[in-house]
Amino acid sequence: MKLLLSNDDGVYSPGLKALYDALEDLGDVRVAAPDRDHSGASNALTLTRPLSATDVPGGFTAIDGTPTDCVHLGIGDMFGIEFDRVISGINTHSNLGDDILYSGTVAAAVEGRLLHHPPIAVSLANQGNWRFDTAARVVRSLLLRPDPLAVPPRTVLNVNVPDVDWHELRGFQITRLGHRGRGELPQRVHCPRGRERMWIGAAGDEDDAGPGTDFHAIREGYVSITPVKVDMTHYDTFQNLNDWLKDGL
Repeated sequence: MKLLLSNDDGVYSPGLKALYDALEDLGDVRVAAPDRDHSGASNALTLTRPLSATDVPGGFTAIDGTPTDCVHLGIGDMFGIEFDRVISGINTHSNLGDDILYSGTVAAAVEGRLLHHPPIAVSLANQGNWRFDTAARVVRSLLLRPDPLAVPPRTVLNVNVPDVDWHELRGFQITRLGHRGRGELPQRVHCPRGRERMWIGAAGDEDDAGPGTDFHAIREGYVSITPVKVDMTHYDTFQNLNDWLKDGL
């Protein structure tokens, strides 16, 4: 296997190290990750300045850009390798439901959507146990399954893993994205010089989180695997919109 690993928590994240340690014997495994935390960066690309790549201890490459930048460079000619798949993570906390709209972890995986095998974004539904080893073992088990995964092109697998020992996992569930309610309002704070600042509030609580959702699977102790498609077109609205516009300009 020729695998490119990345993340959004930064090149020194313990989740990235755990992922690499679990997969390094599977083939040619390279790491290109941000030089600092870029959580919430979504699919941002850096277009206003050149990017720098620096080798760091452990054989990883740190890039002074976003998660998407890292994968974009990595699957380009930076390593001189035609990668089979991108794996992003292990994120330090879950990426469930609407979280994927903002997630740099998922965005890094999405950037690998045109490779031969579907990219994987993996996150730990952290409860304070920090069982990155369990999440890493989940990814390894998915890669080593005897039958190749058959999903449509440009599909990303969003994987969330309960924060428990391996033997405590109840299994795998294929899930849909749930939804959160509205997040907390931004908090007004003041810097030491008296200027007002705005701090983005916490994400909303679970709203649509019943059976079949990623929220529910994690709550019940299952690994949640959600196939996410890049095509965001809402095809079911075509007829209504055509009727709405039937009178033309």
